Amino acid sequence: MNKREIGEAYEEAAFFYLEGRGVHIIERNFRCRQGEVDLIGWDGDYLVFFEVKYRKTAWAGYPAEAVGYGKQKKICRAAAFFLYERKWNEGIPVRFDVIAVCGESVNWYQDAFDYIGK
Repeated sequence: MNKREIGEAYEEAAFFYLEGRGVHIIERNFRCRQGEVDLIGWDGDYLVFFEVKYRKTAWAGYPAEAVGYGKQKKICRAAAFFLYERKWNEGIPVRFDVIAVCGESVNWYQDAFDYIGK
């Protein structure tokens, strides 16, 4: 498997993980000029933008650590475009979560970072 196929496999696993915990996924691999969001779904009243990160081991660092400021900014820009494109108002509560897979361990970091504008 190449890196893209591995990434897709773990995004698929994250999809089922989240669905099993009551999250209703509405979009997968949303892409636009501003960036990409792996999964988008409703968790209760929150519209959540999920970043999925995988590492075989923690030797090179934990997966969640790979979601740095630059990546967060791209996700936020893509999220803003997603909301704009659908004409959803600004009153929708939004959250940015990270699904970190390290080996066989899955961690769901809710509200992992705040919205970064511009």
